Amino acid sequence: MTAQFDIIIRDGLLVDGSGGEPFTADLAIKDGKIAAVGSIEGVAAEEIDAGGRIVTPGFVDIHTHYDGQVTWENRLSPSSGHGVTTVVMGNCGVGFAPCRPQQRDMLIRVMEGVEDIPEVVMTEGIAWNWETFPEYLDALDKRQADVDFAAQLPHSAVRVFVMGERGAAREQASDGDLAAMRAIVCEAVEAGALGVTTSQSHGHRTVDGDLAPSVDAAHAELLALAQGLADADAGVFQLIPNSQYGGDPAEEMALFRRIVTTSGRPLSFSLLQKKYQPDLPEKMLQMVAEANRDGFPIRAQVFPRPIGMLFGLELSFQPFRFHPSFKAIEHLALAEKVERLRDPAFRAQLLSEQPETTNPLYMALASDVGDLYPMGDPPNYEPDASTRLGARALRDNVTAQELALDVLLEDEGRGVLMMPSSNYVGGNLETVRRMITDPNSLIALGDGGAHYSLICDSSFPTFVLTHWTRDREHGRLPLPWAIRQLSHETASAVGLGDRGLLKPGYKADVNVIDMDRLRLHAPRIAYDLPAGGRRLTQRADGFVVTIVNGVITYRNGEPTGALPGRLVRGARSVPASKSGRTAQGFE
Repeated sequence: MTAQFDIIIRDGLLVDGSGGEPFTADLAIKDGKIAAVGSIEGVAAEEIDAGGRIVTPGFVDIHTHYDGQVTWENRLSPSSGHGVTTVVMGNCGVGFAPCRPQQRDMLIRVMEGVEDIPEVVMTEGIAWNWETFPEYLDALDKRQADVDFAAQLPHSAVRVFVMGERGAAREQASDGDLAAMRAIVCEAVEAGALGVTTSQSHGHRTVDGDLAPSVDAAHAELLALAQGLADADAGVFQLIPNSQYGGDPAEEMALFRRIVTTSGRPLSFSLLQKKYQPDLPEKMLQMVAEANRDGFPIRAQVFPRPIGMLFGLELSFQPFRFHPSFKAIEHLALAEKVERLRDPAFRAQLLSEQPETTNPLYMALASDVGDLYPMGDPPNYEPDASTRLGARALRDNVTAQELALDVLLEDEGRGVLMMPSSNYVGGNLETVRRMITDPNSLIALGDGGAHYSLICDSSFPTFVLTHWTRDREHGRLPLPWAIRQLSHETASAVGLGDRGLLKPGYKADVNVIDMDRLRLHAPRIAYDLPAGGRRLTQRADGFVVTIVNGVITYRNGEPTGALPGRLVRGARSVPASKSGRTAQGFE
């Protein structure tokens, strides 16, 4: 009998992305689209038994930095190993287009400092076969990947493109500069950018400690970017405010409203909880709720666990990186480093020193050793406060630095420490729960493609499904809600209306997941970037099948070699066959 469909997934528990109650059904795929849902009598070229497993839409990660990786690599991992089928890059105002040849080094320095991507990796990996943003999209059009990918226009790149060294030095833009930036935004969105992004965060600096070009840009400049969206009558505006570094939340919200008024387009911003501003999330979410009641489509991008900065001797950062004694041995191979660090005299000298760096962010990280936790396997992202190095140091009458060095030397120098740099005030995730369940928030900020040797947070979809819906002792969240937040909500927020739901006519981006076996492994180092660069990877068990554009890309966590992912240019309409289900709430 001739196959009527490409794939039929049989007898799965469909958690369809709408937020409604799961239901057992078959799902048929034909020509990259979902063809039918229900009791399906036809036959397919391949049938997948999903009995006892859940079937979900592919996840949409709207906050990544694969801008460079997608130009040299076909697998957008770690994201693609965690059920993600679409990524949106170009966030935080940083990226690689537009860019004139003489400006490449500047953009590389910014990306190296802000997103922790080694300079040699970018120099070796990026082809630079573009100057304008439309030319960058044309270059991406030739790429194939294991997920779909969409781009946003980064403000820092635009500023340097228009103003040259003046832009890099953060001089004030002239009226002519503003007009040029406005035109570039319109041009980029009309060519297929999903929007424009910027950063006002004083934490975004080059390796030398200089602020990124977009930081502290005048309001008139941000409004010029918004006018570009208005001219194109499309796109979204994403930004990182300076709230966590002393910015006034009320002033920032007033600016958000002006941007939305000027652009006529939705805006989202990054929201984190810091220990020195524990009440910031609640204040911002209250103002976001007021803004939405007043008709302003503003949403907070929030992360569903601590931002997990990972410290180790093989990684970009660890507490002794800026100690003079360590700098003298940092060039040594790992085994040689371990031998020196175990020498009692060298150890004593190292522990007697203080970090020396001109970068204030690096200095803060190097000095805050007491807030580190040992990273276990499986990793514990809600560790008990008693395991914090500062608490252990008090109990054991030693210094936190001594304990940190002991952990780093475990497993022949492969021990890893985690610093919950955000979202872990009070030693629990109750504030995170409040943030992710807010109706005006979006689960995001995984930063895939960046922080290669410092953070491995793009595994967050697996964490949401395990920690928040299955494993947490109290305050669990409904599985239908979680799937909706990872798929339909994020897709809709950036204008990708053709994905995120398991309904006929939608893109056939699908996961089959064994929830009983779903498990997140500890991050591990791989040396597989251009020029032998290192990066953190993180695997998961339990993803039985992942399908992108109707093609199976992963089976049991292993890539099939298929690369059906393509550039997504611009917003996508909701399929005409859309039918709704009632979204499920939570207590």
